[in-house]
Amino acid sequence: MLAGPATDPNQFAQDLFTGIPDRYDMLEELLSLGQNRRWRRAMVDRIVPAAPARVLDVASGTAGVALQLADRTPAFVVGIDLTGAMLARGAVNVRVRGAGERIALVNGRAEQLAFPDATFDGLTFTYLLRYVADPAQTLRELARVLKPGAPVASLEFCVPSNPFWRAGWWLYTRLVLPAAGGLAGKGWFRVGRFLGPNISQHYRRFSVDWTVQALRDAGFVDVGVRTMSLGGGVVMWGVRGGA
Repeated sequence: MLAGPATDPNQFAQDLFTGIPDRYDMLEELLSLGQNRRWRRAMVDRIVPAAPARVLDVASGTAGVALQLADRTPAFVVGIDLTGAMLARGAVNVRVRGAGERIALVNGRAEQLAFPDATFDGLTFTYLLRYVADPAQTLRELARVLKPGAPVASLEFCVPSNPFWRAGWWLYTRLVLPAAGGLAGKGWFRVGRFLGPNISQHYRRFSVDWTVQALRDAGFVDVGVRTMSLGGGVVMWGVRGGA
């Protein structure tokens, strides 16, 4: 049985992602059937109108979202991630794109951010809440480093609500993903085998409605939700409340 993140989610995330960064960007698109790029863009769309000067990208990984933020906003982007190997690959991606003066990548935990209160004008986080022990506390910590009025947007996998599409999603995540991951290599087989059950388990504990309320409880207002790709992905957004 594959160990899950319930006992030590931070360590589990580091172990899971350390061996896969070199082909992460390509395989992320393939295993999401090309949808990840659309989902990312929909998330960043929620930050762009604010024209932020400084944005924090949490769970930045190989810097895909950070690069899009730098392309589409005037912001200086700080990307933070637990996994050093992913950040190292992200640094290569940033250098290749000539974005080194616009993006800084740092190692750290979403649950304990090393930034003062009200530091950032915008914040994104991607595939994060399944890898933290306390999602509600993590959202409060993300809110802490945002200025009042600053936008937040997130991207996560989801479980389709329609029974027909949910059945197809279940077959894809339990059969196709592990097989495709196995063809890509040992590390990806582990990801493919883990991902579907982990997503299902997460939403049994923390539904979309629960997450919306947790965002509001953390101090966000104007919270919105958009499910995408027949319910396989979900983008959420809001604005940091307060004067």
